[in-house]
Amino acid sequence: MKKTSILVFLLLSITTFSQEMKTDWANISRYAEENKSLQIPSKDENRVVFMGNSITEGWKTHDPDFFLKNKYINRGIGGQTTSQMVVRFRPDVIALKPKLVVILAGINDIAQNNGPIELQDIFGNIVSMVELAKANNIRVILSSVLPANDFPWKKGMEPAEKVIKLNAMLEKYCLDNNIAFVNYYPKMVDSQKGLDKKYTNDGVHPTLAGYKVMEPILQEAILKVLK
Repeated sequence: MKKTSILVFLLLSITTFSQEMKTDWANISRYAEENKSLQIPSKDENRVVFMGNSITEGWKTHDPDFFLKNKYINRGIGGQTTSQMVVRFRPDVIALKPKLVVILAGINDIAQNNGPIELQDIFGNIVSMVELAKANNIRVILSSVLPANDFPWKKGMEPAEKVIKLNAMLEKYCLDNNIAFVNYYPKMVDSQKGLDKKYTNDGVHPTLAGYKVMEPILQEAILKVLK
C-alpha cells in the first residue's frame, strides 16, 4: 500500500472514529449486524476471534485469505484504545462463543488517542479482557505490541520504550498465569526500536510482508492452544 493510501485510510478511520464517538464511544455498532448473522458454533468448531485496533483490522484487508481459509473472525477497529475494547468485548467476542480470542492492543493508548493513560492502566484493561474471556471459558492468546518509535498522526510521542515496558508486563503476566503469549516484536523491530521498514510504510501498521511474518508465529500458538 502506498504512503498516500495509508494516510487516507488513517484520516478516514480517525474521522469515522470521531463521528461515532459522539453516540457510540466504543463503536459497538460497527460489527452489530455481522455478529447477528453468525450462527452459534457447533461443538466441534474451533471458532477464533481477533480483537484489536487498526493493526488487526488491516490484517484482514491485506490478507483476506488468511481469515477466509482459517474461518477466523476479525473484530479490529481502527483507532481504538484498550478502554474501548473492554466495553465492546462482550458483543464482539463473548457473544460469538469462540473457543479462542487473540488480543492485540495497546499502541493507541500509548499514542494517547483518548488522552493520557498510564502503562499500568493499559495493562489493566488488557488483563480485564483476559479475565472476561476466562470467565466465559474462552481461551486466550495475548500478543505483544508491535515496535514503533513515532506515530504519523501524532509526532514526537517517543513510544519505543513504552512499547518495550508494556510488552515486558504482558509477557510476565502470561508466564505467571499460564496464558499463551505471542511475541512478534523481536522479528519485526529495527535498530532504532521501531517497526522495520521491510514490514511497514508508516512505522506503525504492517504491510502484507509484515503480516506474513506474524502469521506463522500466531498459527503455531493457535494450534498449540486449541490442542
